Amino acid sequence: MKRCLIAVIMLCGLLAQASAGDYILHIYGNANMDGTIDMKDIEYLQEIIAGSVNASPMADADFDGKVDENDISQVEMIINDSQENITILDGNGKPVTVRLPVERAIVEHLDNSEMMMILKRTDKVAGVDLAMSKSEKEFPDLVKKTSVSGFSPATDPDYEQALSLSPDLLLTFSNKTAEKEEKMPEVPVVFAGLYYPNLINPENSSFTDAVHKLGYIMQAREQAEEYIDWHISKIDEIKSYTANLAEEKRPRVLIATLPKEGDNSIFTYAKIDTLSQMVTLAGGRSIAEDLPAYLESSYRIEVDPEWVIESDPDYMIFITIILTPPIGYDSDDISGISQALLSFKSRPEYANLTAVKNNQVYIINGNLRNDASKGLIGAAYLARIFHSDNVDLDPEDLHQEYLQRFLGLDYDLDEHGVFIYPPLINGPGKLEGVPDSFYQSYANDSEARAQ
Repeated sequence: MKRCLIAVIMLCGLLAQASAGDYILHIYGNANMDGTIDMKDIEYLQEIIAGSVNASPMADADFDGKVDENDISQVEMIINDSQENITILDGNGKPVTVRLPVERAIVEHLDNSEMMMILKRTDKVAGVDLAMSKSEKEFPDLVKKTSVSGFSPATDPDYEQALSLSPDLLLTFSNKTAEKEEKMPEVPVVFAGLYYPNLINPENSSFTDAVHKLGYIMQAREQAEEYIDWHISKIDEIKSYTANLAEEKRPRVLIATLPKEGDNSIFTYAKIDTLSQMVTLAGGRSIAEDLPAYLESSYRIEVDPEWVIESDPDYMIFITIILTPPIGYDSDDISGISQALLSFKSRPEYANLTAVKNNQVYIINGNLRNDASKGLIGAAYLARIFHSDNVDLDPEDLHQEYLQRFLGLDYDLDEHGVFIYPPLINGPGKLEGVPDSFYQSYANDSEARAQ
């Protein structure tokens, strides 16, 4: 109980300091409360031990409840990457200690799995969930790992199977960790915080903090820092086109889950969600901004279709994961996504909406929200859609760089993958968001619709 109370007090101190705007690395041993662990932390620990400064919330490097010479030794080992364990504040603000090195991790969902690829640590993965087993093109190495039943989506996790893999670590997708901690008491359960990006202020986001922490946990700090620098620089590039737009230049956008055939429900997204942040970064305004739930909810918001009709958005962007035929990395077939778009636009209740009449209704693949790019690539596509005359950024080039440089994939977006429909035309014979082979048929369909 005492340890938990200390942790809560420390967390309150962290939040107070973080509000100043400077990034704080949430790893115990970061005694001077900056963005890394280095010799400055040793100097700060010496001052704490000498009594010249007060102990900071992250000073207890070995997490034993006191600050002493042992913490200096722990920080020295962290700097040299020779520590036997490391304690972090997870994405819920809870201390979690991980034994090192991690040799056998169980990894849930897209963002954690892609992060293992970014950190070049797929050889340390012992088990994966169902999400990986369905995408051989995206996860050519991870699909060969043991598939652990029921972990993500979390239906009925097979804890016996998971424990049979003798894991050193469970990287969980969900921030609800209590049951997994109970059922796997000897295994560190880490919700790193990748689920929470901030596409407007990425430096201080939980996502960026999570990448830093995973770099330390997986002993891949160089790879983590390279990705963070790239990710933030590309967000800044998009912001250079959209951040200073006048309010009247920002189109009004419905961002929502694609309703199934015959389903009248409309679910839009809260401010904290990646999708709403994608719209903002891309230079748009979510029509949900004035709803109380926009600031209060942590996920989807169900809205009345009549509200959508009255709001009359300039653009309608729908996200989906499952269509027939499939979409995403393992698909080169646009028939499913094009039919889904046609079906929605054929609904009579939406026929007079501005977005429908102007052919500004789009469907995007869930990868653009759920993967470890955390909305960056999706925002690049949306920026070109919303502001095609002003945004000099090629979203498919950005997407291709991410796949090759960070995921290490030999995958050509000119030939494969269905991510956004209608696609963007990028010159004669060139499409972005679907394979170029559909250029002529798409151009013919566009001409027919325009007549």
